[in-house]
Amino acid sequence: MASLLRTLLRAAKGQHPKLVCSSKIWKTSADELRRRAAGKRESGAFLLGAANGDYRRVRQFLFYDDVDPTCFVNGIVEFDGAKFGIVWQKCRDLNMTVVADVHVHPCGFGQSPSDRDNPMIPSIGHLALILPDYARRPGMPGGIGIYEYLGSRRWRDHSRHGEEIFHVGWWPK
Repeated sequence: MASLLRTLLRAAKGQHPKLVCSSKIWKTSADELRRRAAGKRESGAFLLGAANGDYRRVRQFLFYDDVDPTCFVNGIVEFDGAKFGIVWQKCRDLNMTVVADVHVHPCGFGQSPSDRDNPMIPSIGHLALILPDYARRPGMPGGIGIYEYLGSRRWRDHSRHGEEIFHVGWWPK
């Protein structure tokens, strides 16, 4: 009940997060990331949904290896850029857009040099999420990496204030 009241108060004050995902979609998809990682390799997904200004709502995950089956053969994300046409076609078919991306790391949720230098979606304002420990535990805002792309391989780290940026659960439309 307290969580619902906090959510309603934030919404009434116009303090909406940049990214919202229902608890069901987040838990189911994070479980799938953990299953695909199998405790030994990275896994990841594009988060598809609707965007309205800087407010984005996740509707579903599109797993990297469903688009590029070879993207994890070396244990890390090596997504073939030629496969982005499949991602954009899926977005058109579903009338959605990529609202963020997520991948797992073996230990913490800090960005690697490769993450910093190679954003999956190099658009200013894009959010990249990182789940620690191969997503063995449900990663929630405040315990995951949340990075906003600023352009020119620069990022803003929102991880410490994750709940202000990314909300998991019900949020008013």
